[in-house]
Amino acid sequence: MSIKGTEEGIMENETEERGDESSMKSFLWHGGSVYDAWFSCASNQVAQVLLTLPYSFSQMGMASGVVLQILYGFMGSWTAYLISVLYVEYRSRKEKQNVNFNNHVIQWFEVLDGLLGPYWKAIGLTFNCTFLLFGSVIQLIACASNIYYINDKLDKRTWTYIFGACCATTVFIPSFHNYRIWSFLGLGMTTYTAWYLTIAAIVHGQVEGVTHSGPTKLVLYFTGATNILYTFGGHAVTVEIMHAMWRPRKFKYIYLLATLYVFTLTIPSAISVYWAFGDQLLTHANAFSLLPNSPWRDAAVILMLIHQFITFGFACTPLYFVWEKVIGMHETNSILLRAVTRLPVVIPIWFLAIIFPFFGPINSAVGALLVTFTVYIIPSLAHILTYRSAYSRLNAAEKPPAVIGGWRGAYVVNVVVVVWVLVVGFGLGGWASMTNFIKQVDTFGLFAKCYQCPPPRPHH
Repeated sequence: MSIKGTEEGIMENETEERGDESSMKSFLWHGGSVYDAWFSCASNQVAQVLLTLPYSFSQMGMASGVVLQILYGFMGSWTAYLISVLYVEYRSRKEKQNVNFNNHVIQWFEVLDGLLGPYWKAIGLTFNCTFLLFGSVIQLIACASNIYYINDKLDKRTWTYIFGACCATTVFIPSFHNYRIWSFLGLGMTTYTAWYLTIAAIVHGQVEGVTHSGPTKLVLYFTGATNILYTFGGHAVTVEIMHAMWRPRKFKYIYLLATLYVFTLTIPSAISVYWAFGDQLLTHANAFSLLPNSPWRDAAVILMLIHQFITFGFACTPLYFVWEKVIGMHETNSILLRAVTRLPVVIPIWFLAIIFPFFGPINSAVGALLVTFTVYIIPSLAHILTYRSAYSRLNAAEKPPAVIGGWRGAYVVNVVVVVWVLVVGFGLGGWASMTNFIKQVDTFGLFAKCYQCPPPRPHH
């Protein structure tokens, strides 16, 4: 019996799961199908980034914006495919040694460890955890930045305190199987917001004397480019989402389909908002801040808030898993015990969100310094190294598709991705986004009370 045979056998045993539980609970809570994974990927890919894409377009101009979105979208799908291949390889090697993964969530660093050894594990763990940490920080900042447009009686910092407390409740959600209803709703919310931005901008029409001067400065150009790289680098959680599927093999196409759907949200909304407001966006990182106040806008803000709460959970859950494994609580069944042990993870996130409230610039900084390695460079290098010997290529659990030219084609694509991302993403993008980030610190200071707020209106 081939590896494939045994693996499918194992998968089928998993599928005949707890069928007797009430169907409503399983519909809302236990998700492991292909559709769930698609919803998780698509809803996890665009959240608050949607609001900063018009800002990126104003930094780099319309044409570059669209071309780079498409380029990074496909690049992201390619590395997500690599991650899924490496996961299946790791899992099939382990299952040949009769390892059982029933109560254990496989994570990316364990895949690297199993295939390439402890040094790779350390690198993967460092980058991944830092990325997810800042990903969660960005969600918190975004919450405060958005709610401010509905209720500006409190400043953004106070809102960050409040949302930090709310987001701490994610410690009660055990794993990704339990996110089914949330990712479904999340995608609905993002879709509504994207089309609201598109339609509102078109209805509003162009501002008087609108100018579209981007790109003017190299710093801004590469800051914008890196934000787009960050947008399509949402798959640091790919492995955990995949582990939550009953048949992880099907994952490889899902990411591409999710990306194609995401294009229908990100491209029209960024184009129309930039068309309407032009250069004003350079000082307004959050697209909500320019659109006129209306019930539609309030609805979009509220939906984005709920969505950010969900995304916070998505970014934090893998961190919880790592932390549980460190202190040896990962196999515990008690939800309460696990929730208590997870709290130390939330507190530093809260603190960082209060220190650096720079919504927009922080996305680019994280994109250049962390996403480049976590999502693009490490998976490509890991794939090259895992299959460097003829023996490992012969016994590979998953062969590269013929479309790109088999092993040789895959090798070329990997090298191109590594070089491109190192030079453009990390090199130029890192320089640009750090310059921009430092400028924000100089302008607004750390612990800024109210970042990019309009001056207060006089009360009559």
